[in-house]
Amino acid sequence: MTDIQRNEPIRRSLAAWWDANARDLPWRFGRTTPWGVLVSEVMSQQTQMSRVVPYWETWMRVWPDAAALADATTAEVITAWGRLGYPRRALRLQECARVVRDRYVDELPRTYDELIGLPGIGDYTASAVLSFAFGVRVAVIDTNIRRVLSRVFLGVESRGGAATPSERALANRVLPEDATRSVTWNQSVMELGATVCTAKNPLCDDCPVREDCAFLAAGRPGLGERRTRPRQRFAGTDRQVRGLVLNALRGLPADAPVLPRADVEALWADQVQLDQCVASLDEDGLIEILPDGGVRLPR
Repeated sequence: MTDIQRNEPIRRSLAAWWDANARDLPWRFGRTTPWGVLVSEVMSQQTQMSRVVPYWETWMRVWPDAAALADATTAEVITAWGRLGYPRRALRLQECARVVRDRYVDELPRTYDELIGLPGIGDYTASAVLSFAFGVRVAVIDTNIRRVLSRVFLGVESRGGAATPSERALANRVLPEDATRSVTWNQSVMELGATVCTAKNPLCDDCPVREDCAFLAAGRPGLGERRTRPRQRFAGTDRQVRGLVLNALRGLPADAPVLPRADVEALWADQVQLDQCVASLDEDGLIEILPDGGVRLPR
């Protein structure tokens, strides 16, 4: 039986499951603009959805479109990004907003090539915006979707890393021909991977496609296997130090936006590492170093 033949009952089961179980996120179900969808996708990169929702809601109240964000100060943008992590995403999002305002008259472009040409927008985000905001038939390929498709159709574990040509071919092969159904397919497969068909502890008893899953039928071989790479730690890393500096700056009152050098030095015991991190924040455009050694968010 081909993937296409197997896929029809899987599509029906997933669509019904999506209708009954989709999380009620504020950027879903046509309740936001294409720009709002793009903001949600940028914020959700490497960040749990539950953490994103309050930041997205506040962000969109303050900057509901690209033009509004384009006019914000860098300090406002970095402060509003809060603890979402990887704050350079915030600066890239503002760069994107300025291009959308200036080149596309504050309207997101509707083609893949134009979207991927925007600052900070890669294949996944461009495809997600086309599918979820504009209803275009396009395969959306993220970690969750790759894991579900690999398990259900191939019976093997997806081991992470960059998407392989064979994974992309599978995603395109099983994508429904009808554009409306393709959007539901992308959303439901992604949702299943995020909430049921998870990496380490999939809830197979609750899965709507368990009867058609090649991975479950094979005994879930290699469950949870990942490509070999060093375990990433956070404590003591430059990322932690950079976060401490940014969080200290976000907490300053508007009438006293400078963190004196003495207060900077008090943030971290290893002064060599601290200085390197302060310098890297400055190079990334996330802070400004003043002549007396104090720091502030960019104006």
